[in-house]
Order: sequence, then structure tokens, then C-alpha cells
Amino acid sequence: MALIVQKFGGTVAGSPKRIKDIAERVIATQEMGNQVVVVISAMEGETDRLLGLARSMAAIPDGREQDALLSTGEQVSAAMLALAIKGLGYRARSWLGHQIRILTDNTFGRARIQRVSAEALRRSLKEGDIAVVAGFQGIDQQGNITTLGRGGSDTTAVALAAALKASVCEIYTQVDGIYTADPKICPTARKLEYVSYEEMMEMIGLGVRALHIDAIDFAMRGHVQLHIRSGFTPWEGTRVVQEKKDSELIVSRVTPDKNQAKITITRVPDKPGIAAEIFAPLSEAGIVVDMIVQNASEIGYTDVSFTVPLDVYKKAESLIEEVKPEIKAGGINCDPEIAKVSIVGRGMRTQAGVAAKMFQVLAKEGINIEMISTSEITISVVIREKQATRAVRALHDAFFGK
Repeated sequence: MALIVQKFGGTVAGSPKRIKDIAERVIATQEMGNQVVVVISAMEGETDRLLGLARSMAAIPDGREQDALLSTGEQVSAAMLALAIKGLGYRARSWLGHQIRILTDNTFGRARIQRVSAEALRRSLKEGDIAVVAGFQGIDQQGNITTLGRGGSDTTAVALAAALKASVCEIYTQVDGIYTADPKICPTARKLEYVSYEEMMEMIGLGVRALHIDAIDFAMRGHVQLHIRSGFTPWEGTRVVQEKKDSELIVSRVTPDKNQAKITITRVPDKPGIAAEIFAPLSEAGIVVDMIVQNASEIGYTDVSFTVPLDVYKKAESLIEEVKPEIKAGGINCDPEIAKVSIVGRGMRTQAGVAAKMFQVLAKEGINIEMISTSEITISVVIREKQATRAVRALHDAFFGK
């Protein structure tokens, strides 16, 4: 008898009718001889509705009270799913985060799971129940309800799968797996049978919205096999595993990120400590800096360029303006019309010439590279935003064929 954790996102659980469809799918899994734990998100749009209610009460809602409010979306979904399963003649019980003891820190709105107590769930499963768990929520040491951030139900599911030593954690979404590129951009993109934890982590960091990044962290540490699949079809999806087969692709994904802006500081004195003075204020403000390039422009001076998320570049610019007189820099240039295009693949570790091929493809397309960043399994370039789609298609054709 296998123990399977299934997670259904808000789009899949978007209405009472869809929740009834989930009940039938979950029952079918149990009927195959499995123990089943189901993690469910709030119905589509419900979290936004609750956020709106919170903001109608206060311009900046108190974190503790907002989390108490937002957690009710998942409570409703879990109870509805348990009712649907029972209505079909099967045993079910709904569980909230504090009833299981999903213990988190006290960072309201973005709490991190510290420990999961799975004994109550194990007893319920032994009694023949389908355990229905409200995702996205936990409890801190003081007994306060906490939430895990957008997409946090993924993390709930994987953390439970790790604690229960489940055979697999199935993540049901509106997509049917991970593709070699976004099919909306590349019609020839094909679904991957497997990706590694490492590749999935890189893809999420590059803007592929397949899983909550904390979920991958739990999966890696708990050796949980994930299966990303469609909540609307019965087909196999993409499995996220520790190791892939030897016949793995050199590159697994080509992906663009248009949520980027570039900031360049000119005529920065080239001396120790200047970089710390530039980036410390950004760090203190919680601004994530991605790519950094330092170029020598003239003797004793350098130019420093870096990228930040597009929605905070104005704030970043303001902070750099404040520090500019202290470091005696020449000027600041901001460019929001850029995009980062990346290729990801574990095969790059052992295959020479991947970067050269990428650069040659872009050169053939007449696309200028403004910045380059590499890691063991990722190569990223900054280019003009208007060229991003053409770059992705050309690179996908080069690495995967037309």
C-alpha cells in the first residue's frame, strides 16, 4: 500500500463543481489501494478577495490579523472537499495547520515551516480516512496562525510528504508538466518526462511558475519525488527527481524573464569597500540583486552594472542616488527595457561549447548581449526586452530542433 500526497491548486479547485471533481479523483486514488493525503488551496480568487477585505480595514493591515483572515480561504476549501468525499460515501476528515501542528516561524505572510508533526494524520489514515489538509497555513510557537506566502500550499504538501515518507507528492495545476520552453512562446516546446531538483530550483528562480521555491527545498532535503501534472486531464506530467537518466538533455529549458531592470553606476572609484557601500542599502531594503558586472572604464575608476526586479527598480535607483555622493560616483543610468534569457540543464556540467553555441545563435539573430551570468547548470544573458521572444525561439530551435 502506497501513501500518496496530492495537492490541488486554486485554479483546479476554482468552484464547488471542480471540488466535487477533485473528490472523485481522490477517491479513485484510494480505490487503487493507496492511503491518500490531500492538500488543497483556496478557491480561485478567494485569497485576493480576502486581501481586499483586509485592506478595506487598514491601509497596511497588521500581519498577524491578516494571516488569520487569509487562512480561512483554505479552511473553506478543505471542509468543502471533505464534505464532497463523505457525500460520495467515503471516509474523510479535514485538518487545519494548527491541528496537525505545522510549526513555522513568526514571519507573517511569508512564514517558513520548521517542523511537521504527522502522527495525527497517520492515525487518521490507518482508520481509513482520506486526510484533507488546508494548505498555505501553519502555527508559530506562540499559537498564532501563519501563512506561507503565495504558492505556499505546494510547500505544505511537500513538507507533509517528507514527514510521512510518502511514495510521491502529486502537484495538480492548470498545466500538464514542465516544458522545454513556454508553449505560448514556442509552439514546438515539448513536455519533459523528468527534471532534477537542481534544474527545477533554477527554473523557479528564473521565473517559471511551476512550484513554490520552498517546496523544492523540502523535496531536496526529504528526497520527495514530485509529479507535476494537470488537474483537468489524466495524463502523466513531469517528475521532479534527484537524479535523471543518463540520456538526459544537455539543456532542459529556455526561458525569458522580462521582470528585470538594469542600473549602471558610472565612474565609481576603484578601491576596496566600494561594492559593500553600494549594495548594503539594497540588501537592507530587501531588494534582491541578480546579475552584477564591473567594468574598468578608466584608470582609478570603474562602471558597475546590476539587475533588480522591475517592480523595485525605482526604489533601488533612489537608494543608489542617496549613496552616490558618499562614494563619489559619476552618474546613474536606469534601463527598464531589458530582459534576461536563460538556458538551464544539468548536461552543461559535462558538455563543452554550450555557452559558445548560445552566443553564436544570438549573434546570428543580430541580438546584442549586454550582460552575462553563468553557474554550473545555467547561462543567462541580458538583452533588449523587445528581442526576448525571438531569442527564446532561436535558442529553442538550436538546442531542441524545430
